[in-house]
Amino acid sequence: MQSHARVVIVGGGMMGCSLLYHLAEEGWKDVVLIEKAELTSGSTWHAAGQCPSFIADYNMAKVHHYGNTLYPKLEAMTGQYVSWHGCGGIRFATNREELDYFRHVEGVAKMIGFRMQVVGVDEIKRINPFVDTEGVIAGAWTLDDGHVDPAGCCNAMAKGARDMGATIIRNNRVLEINSQPGGEWQVVTEKGTILAEHVVNAAGCYARQVAQMVGSDVPITNMEHTYLVTEPIQEFVERNEEMPVMRDPYAAAYYRQEQKAGLIGIYELENSVECWTHRGGWPEWDSENELFEGDMDRIAPYVERVLERMPIWANAGIKRIVCGAIPHTPDSNPLLGPAAGLRNFWQCNGASIGIAAGAGSGKYLAQWMVHGDAEINMAGLDPRRFGGYAPGDYTKAKSHQDYEHMYILHLPGHERMASRPARTSSLFEILEAKGAVHTEAHGWERPKWFSLDGREEEAGFRHNNVLEVVAEECKAVRERVGILDLSSFAKYEVEGPDAASMLNRLLANRMPKRDGGIGLAHFLSTEGRIAGEVTVTRFAEDRFYLLSGAGAEERDFDHLCQGVREGERVTVRNVTDDLGVLVLAGPRARDVLAQVTDEDLGNGGFRWLTGKEITVAGIALRALRVNYVGELGWELHCPMADLPALYAALWAAGEAHGIADFGVYAVNSLRMEKAYKGWAAELTNEITMVEADMERFVAWDKEDFVGKAATQRVKQQGVSQICVYFETDKGTSDVHGGEAVLVGDRAVGVTTSGGYGHYSGKSLGFAYVEPSLAEPGSSFDVFVLGERRPAKVLAEPVWDPANERLRA
Repeated sequence: MQSHARVVIVGGGMMGCSLLYHLAEEGWKDVVLIEKAELTSGSTWHAAGQCPSFIADYNMAKVHHYGNTLYPKLEAMTGQYVSWHGCGGIRFATNREELDYFRHVEGVAKMIGFRMQVVGVDEIKRINPFVDTEGVIAGAWTLDDGHVDPAGCCNAMAKGARDMGATIIRNNRVLEINSQPGGEWQVVTEKGTILAEHVVNAAGCYARQVAQMVGSDVPITNMEHTYLVTEPIQEFVERNEEMPVMRDPYAAAYYRQEQKAGLIGIYELENSVECWTHRGGWPEWDSENELFEGDMDRIAPYVERVLERMPIWANAGIKRIVCGAIPHTPDSNPLLGPAAGLRNFWQCNGASIGIAAGAGSGKYLAQWMVHGDAEINMAGLDPRRFGGYAPGDYTKAKSHQDYEHMYILHLPGHERMASRPARTSSLFEILEAKGAVHTEAHGWERPKWFSLDGREEEAGFRHNNVLEVVAEECKAVRERVGILDLSSFAKYEVEGPDAASMLNRLLANRMPKRDGGIGLAHFLSTEGRIAGEVTVTRFAEDRFYLLSGAGAEERDFDHLCQGVREGERVTVRNVTDDLGVLVLAGPRARDVLAQVTDEDLGNGGFRWLTGKEITVAGIALRALRVNYVGELGWELHCPMADLPALYAALWAAGEAHGIADFGVYAVNSLRMEKAYKGWAAELTNEITMVEADMERFVAWDKEDFVGKAATQRVKQQGVSQICVYFETDKGTSDVHGGEAVLVGDRAVGVTTSGGYGHYSGKSLGFAYVEPSLAEPGSSFDVFVLGERRPAKVLAEPVWDPANERLRA
């Protein structure tokens, strides 16, 4: 066995073999995959092999679509049996909200390029004459997907990788993985030791054991999943055309043709079962090809509903039952990217629909490893979207919920409550008692809106029963003063004699030159792509305070810690849990704050984009005159234990000024009116500061910074897309992100986020479009819930374009 390799991949299932294939395709040949048994022997071999296109997540839809374009030709490319069945699929809608979801996915399909039609009941019966459509109002017919033989497909990937020069070593258990002083990884196996520049954990059901070898962990729960195969069905024997894969919320099941038999897969709506509970949910490291005894009593009610749908199966015998492990993450997406806190240790696991996601997962992770970026937005796939709060009980409850909700569509506004609350500010219970309806961000509970009359939100894509409530919250901020708990901000202290020079090297903007200065700055990759966004406050020449979004906490901490060079005198601390944050914003914010502090709050003493350490209501804190809603205001950062007292003092001072609580629904409306872009929506690893129209935050005159040369090349060569701010005709719904931008029949761009501007009365959004459509006044259509909505590019924010209110 060789002693050195550029990459060692641990695990020979679909995810590992796909990554091996795509690394080799990208030109990295010195890659070794180590499998402790035979390829596919974890959970790949027993999978049902479905490859659905139907998915609302824009980036996961790209992942699935890539597989559905590769698998049909993979057998011819490699000579290895794949058995692609391009029979398409139909998912049923049984209510209006599900139909709206279908219309949203239809827009995603137009942009990505897979064929999808929303069809009526008569058309469903034509496509599948055997199915009963009682209670069905429509179907999402995806024409380009199907199913494969999982083991055959995985082995085709493996063969293709070997043909390109990669290496596979089977029946060789990894025993240890140790970091080396020079930055390499020592992989100790039964057959010898390999030193590698990169190690990838692609161990599937065994991923937690591999992660723990390096002191890490993964938020994965292995769930039991059962499917059964019937005896041959005479109607299939007599028919050459294969029925599509049916996906049915009534039965919580998928069902399809398997050769001339039927196949039924069940996702129980309750009482789902975790694998290997006697071992904490994880298999023995030396186990392989493991199945469980199927529990027919548990799945019988769902099977009965399938037989209602497919009467031709009612008298068929059962040929076999397959019950095996499937890994689930808290949010159903796979884990693709760096492990937090470790350099060159990668995760490629956690795919609950691993065959469908396998090809795309390997492709885009390979791009990230080889080039430093992927061509899709990886924020929702990066393992660092979860923190240390996640592995264990949090993930178990979330994974059970994810499994049981496989056929329950996650509508906008719907909160899934498993494992909550996980992280709370010290103000959580106080705000909840006042009617706060919370949403979750990186485990944190943060107010979404305030139910002052006990109403519950009617989830869906359209304007609903909380529209008027959010409008009132926005009005309070625009006309009076609002207060918001945003303790979920990621917070870091960067200190030391070399802190300023390090930050100037890592970030594209120049660091503030004066004490108290505040600046917005961005981490870039070496290729110039946007890797993160932070607000930087300089409190002293050698002391900086950085803030970023909740979901970026682990990623940005890695940017900072791994950005410190040997010999640099810099310390980086993550103080996210130590400090609470209140946002006080609105034209009366100064009047309120002045009642509880002796600090000069006027423009002469405390101007916009300035931070100070002051005392408010007897509490020492950091006050930053900056916010995300476009009004006069301050962010007040205090010790978490002092947050309730600070809130009480501000509320008491604000009552005479009409102070009101507000939540992040209002924040989105207010930031859209100010045309503030968002990290992971408009600002992603897919694009540069040039395409994002963010060059004003690039300090071109700095000697150098990470990504400078690449960004300059993009600026000189020109771009194929650019971010625009637009207004669309008002309707009963707004842009959510992922909608196609159309000119005639041609897709010319994609939306990234949007919302209703309650104070301006406008439906607003951001999109990336062809440069020819970026000029103010340019027009196009946006495909929103099945309708083409005329849109116009705006030249400036619809609210306070000159920032007069911020400077007031």
